[in-house]
Amino acid sequence: MKEQVEQIELLNQRLTDEYGLDTSTGQPIFRIVWANDQLEKRLVTETDLGVQLMYPEVLEMKKYSYLKDVYVLERLVEIDERELPGIKLSYEPLWVYKDAANNPLPPIWDATKFIVDTLYAALGRKSLRKYVEDTSQEAKDARIDKIQEELFGNETEVTDALTYREGIVVPSSKTRES
Repeated sequence: MKEQVEQIELLNQRLTDEYGLDTSTGQPIFRIVWANDQLEKRLVTETDLGVQLMYPEVLEMKKYSYLKDVYVLERLVEIDERELPGIKLSYEPLWVYKDAANNPLPPIWDATKFIVDTLYAALGRKSLRKYVEDTSQEAKDARIDKIQEELFGNETEVTDALTYREGIVVPSSKTRES
């Protein structure tokens, strides 16, 4: 686990180096976080049991109650101050690191950078020109396969079973000859 935390710290440092800090707060524009650890303040008008409150209250609640045991790429954005008075910026989810079967994936720099650059291209801030190369179809297919592997991982039943410690490795029955 310590190794994974160090990797996330390195990825967050790379995000800061590549995309910068908010000039007013000094917070990173992008960050990768563990979904289970994130809390946020919300303005609520009823209790968990559905009882209507006389006055809305601000409560600290799990930010990603719908996500478990995954990393999330977040972006610092301005929010409507009417939702939470006094709070002008919030980290909002941009990407959840999981495959098509909702299995968690470890964050990888190339995929993370691609996601952020795609967002910036959609906003008209940066071009994705560096991702477009005039080469053979085989090279294009190889790049697409690499990006898909980084974004969605190896989704075979055997690797998933081994990853989640549900599989068994049987050593080879061959013996070495001296």
